[in-house]
Amino acid sequence: MTDTDARPAYPPAAAGPPRVRATPAGAVIASVVLVELSSGITQGFLSPLLRGLTDTLGVTAADLNWISVANLLASVAFTPVLSRLGDLHGHRRVLRWNLLIVLLGSVLVGFSRDFTTLLAGQILQGAFAGFFPLLVGILRNRDRGGDAESRRGISVMVAALVAGLALGLVASGFVAGAVDSPTAALWVPAVATAVALAVTWRLLPESEHRPGGRIDWAGGVLLCLGLTAVMLGLGLGGTPGWEWTSARTLACLAGGALVTLLWVRVELRTAEPMIDVRMFRRRGVVAVSLVTLTFTFCMIGLMVANAVFLGTDPAAHGYGLGLDPFGTALATLPNLLALTLGALIAPAVAAAVTDRLTLVVGSLLMAAGYVLSLFFHGDLVVFLAGTAVAGLGTGFLQHSTRTLAVESVPRDRTSVGSGINELLINVGGSMGAAAVLTVFAARTPPGSLLPEAGAYTVSWTVCALVSLAGAALALLYRTPPREDR
Repeated sequence: MTDTDARPAYPPAAAGPPRVRATPAGAVIASVVLVELSSGITQGFLSPLLRGLTDTLGVTAADLNWISVANLLASVAFTPVLSRLGDLHGHRRVLRWNLLIVLLGSVLVGFSRDFTTLLAGQILQGAFAGFFPLLVGILRNRDRGGDAESRRGISVMVAALVAGLALGLVASGFVAGAVDSPTAALWVPAVATAVALAVTWRLLPESEHRPGGRIDWAGGVLLCLGLTAVMLGLGLGGTPGWEWTSARTLACLAGGALVTLLWVRVELRTAEPMIDVRMFRRRGVVAVSLVTLTFTFCMIGLMVANAVFLGTDPAAHGYGLGLDPFGTALATLPNLLALTLGALIAPAVAAAVTDRLTLVVGSLLMAAGYVLSLFFHGDLVVFLAGTAVAGLGTGFLQHSTRTLAVESVPRDRTSVGSGINELLINVGGSMGAAAVLTVFAARTPPGSLLPEAGAYTVSWTVCALVSLAGAALALLYRTPPREDR
């Protein structure tokens, strides 16, 4: 698809002076990488600090669940609004405000000396979910390079996001160990976000094409309420006071589903909806959305389970690999490095074997990795090889689903298309985490802190099957007609 074919509605260059200054592609990619690095750091910095925060802030480990829940719910609320604002009023302009919101949240986290302040900061930091859709909007609206440049940019963005996650883990762990203050490491995301904001403020170009219109606030509120309720039920379901059969859990899940259905009805009757649900009549949108749910179900669902397995002493519990915290951190690197590699080579793979087969191969690689974990989890080398194989497949899918999510919708809905994909990542991840939590709760003996070995084998089996389902669903994908892109 040529750039001319993709953008027939844009005014010709001779119609007047350009509204956007030319920015070298290298400068744009460097800026995009910096923003995504800050996003990854913001998402990854807290994990090494959680145990220490129980003492510093005087909270229980169960209380810390609210940190991830609050961050997730904030992401669900911010993503559709920021995405739509970017499409309407300029992606760079909204990204600047987006970075400022995350910076404010990061400063609050840095000053945290009580749990309430930390939670408030984490809620504002949840606005990082808007970074990816807005950056995709900037890339796709550039005149030079067309979709080819956009695809390369998205692959680099995914790699930068993963690198940021690793960097956040290492940086906060290093600061926590090197500085006497127990809360010094809480400033890591503030530094990263401030640097990203300062460097990219003038460097990133503004979007050239803005369709105009208004924000569908009614639709936005209903969507946020519905998804927030569902995410709250999934995120806390199975924890004390939030048993799966409890009234509050069932009310959140059922009530959220009903509000989401009401949102669909309202959007179908709205002239300028927050998210045009009619886009889901497109076969490509549905296929990509379902594959996104399957791979994030596995990727996020096993994140905690694999880390606990790596650190469990086999002499004491009969299973596990007995790694110390630093060893466990190093053991995550094969997965992250393979994921980064997969994201970087995904455009070339797609060009060679088609987008549909890239989705299929990514899902099959994830299934193969989980099968290796299932049958060879007693051998550290083979287990890590399995996580690497799964990571490579995850990298293919991280890139491909994010790319196809925007290419399956009209160009003036670029950020909304990407925002839908980011929402589905949260939904799929929450479903996976809830499923693994349920398995672990059912397989944990009374009075024990750790589950039986069967909890892990069941979880790996479920994720292998879900990945195979993702491969089957990927076969439904068809490249959308040129006029629809």
